Amino acid sequence: MGFLGAAVIAPFALPSAQADDEALAYQAFQERIHQEFTPNVSPEADLVYAEVPVVQLPDPEEERKKKEAEEKAKKEAEEAKLAAEREAGGSSAGLGAPPKYSGGGSPAEWMGAAGIAEGDWGYVDFIASKESGWNPNATNASSGACGLIQAYPCSKVPGNGYDPIDNLRWASGYATDRYGSWAQAYAFWTANHWW
Repeated sequence: MGFLGAAVIAPFALPSAQADDEALAYQAFQERIHQEFTPNVSPEADLVYAEVPVVQLPDPEEERKKKEAEEKAKKEAEEAKLAAEREAGGSSAGLGAPPKYSGGGSPAEWMGAAGIAEGDWGYVDFIASKESGWNPNATNASSGACGLIQAYPCSKVPGNGYDPIDNLRWASGYATDRYGSWAQAYAFWTANHWW
């Protein structure tokens, strides 16, 4: 009986490429949500210019509904501005935008303080990363949407739209009211590249 010289390697001895990828993705997620926020020094640094690739042709009915909703939101914003001007004595110059966030903290701290369950942090991380890059002072250059989740209009957020905890509390209500859960909001975002 001759010796063939073959070595036997137990299947558990070498990690799979998928396990390596998942471990790296989890490590990147943990680093991102525990990274301390440092405020930017220039207002231009907070502008968000989102380029969303178009995957499929839009449904004409959905486009019509979306346009109607945008027009309604614009009209409501104009009416609210006029009402605020009347209350302020005819000028909105003193109203201004809400103050930018200058505090510290990390996404993990903000999500915890906003009452978001840890099981949903991955979904929130995905959406906030896409919407603002986790910059609480992010402002959409064209629409004026603000904060981590890009609330539009910014005045929708009770408190301050740029405060990460206020923004996430509002977003949590939005996610559950509109989609049923953060998981379903994530599924909608991945299918449509917006939410």
